[in-house]
Amino acid sequence: MRVLVGEDDPVSRRLLGAVLRKWGYEVVSCTEGIEACSHLLGPEAPKMAILDWMMPGMDGPHICRKVREIPQSEPIYIILLTARGRSTDIVTGLEAGADDYITKPFDREALRARLKTGLRTLELQKRLADRIAELESTLCRVKQLQGLFPMCPSCKKVRDDRNYWEQIEEYVTEHSGAQFSHSICPACYERIVKPQLEELYPELDL
Repeated sequence: MRVLVGEDDPVSRRLLGAVLRKWGYEVVSCTEGIEACSHLLGPEAPKMAILDWMMPGMDGPHICRKVREIPQSEPIYIILLTARGRSTDIVTGLEAGADDYITKPFDREALRARLKTGLRTLELQKRLADRIAELESTLCRVKQLQGLFPMCPSCKKVRDDRNYWEQIEEYVTEHSGAQFSHSICPACYERIVKPQLEELYPELDL
């Protein structure tokens, strides 16, 4: 899992990078906000980000708002990292679009737990997105037969919207995607097929 670290303080940035790499994450580091935002809006954006609140060019909450403005099938999990610890600051960060919040100096185990929560959230979101895509694909392939349509009582052909008469199985296949195979029902076998076979093969016990 790639994690973007947006932090202008070199000591904090190196410490975060070292800790994340030790835990098995691939780290992408940025020193200012516009660069971090560009990474997160790019085609190969990391799926997790740890952003300092105060960065040159663009602060963490501003980046969050920019990222959330663009619909994403797999949203980025964003953790804000800052020295601000007031409840109003937490509310501001979360309302801007952050998923979680941790204060400086950060506790390593608390950060690790938040990252694990982020991973679980991303996995659930991916499963949900895959399921939605599967359902949408299925709905696109399914057409429903609705309303009334004329049927000839003699030949059983039906009249379509273009005023053409066609076999009912052709009409159903066209409008629902169903496929037909042909077989003989017991009643038709006894009434039609069996007498013909007995005439052709009188020596057989049919």
